[in-house]
Amino acid sequence: MDVAGYVTRGNGHLLKRKVGAGVISVRRGGALPTFDTMNRFFLINQMIVPGSSYWNFAFGKNKGDVLQDEEGINTIRTLAENMSWLMKKVATD
Repeated sequence: MDVAGYVTRGNGHLLKRKVGAGVISVRRGGALPTFDTMNRFFLINQMIVPGSSYWNFAFGKNKGDVLQDEEGINTIRTLAENMSWLMKKVATD
């Protein structure tokens, strides 16, 4: 992420005014610090970050387990709806 940040900033702020959102899949701990780091990357690169109904992560131990995390899936679904709405608004400017 650090290198990507330097590259985008050094090349005319390539991510400026782009829509971005972090989505995390974790077993247990570490979700919030990772989510925070991703959002800081987006914000320092002048990106637009939409919200959702909760933090954008889902929990699961094995491959496919996150699909059983109903709250996580609903959070990501809300995020997708908000991103879609926002990108349509940004595109009209």
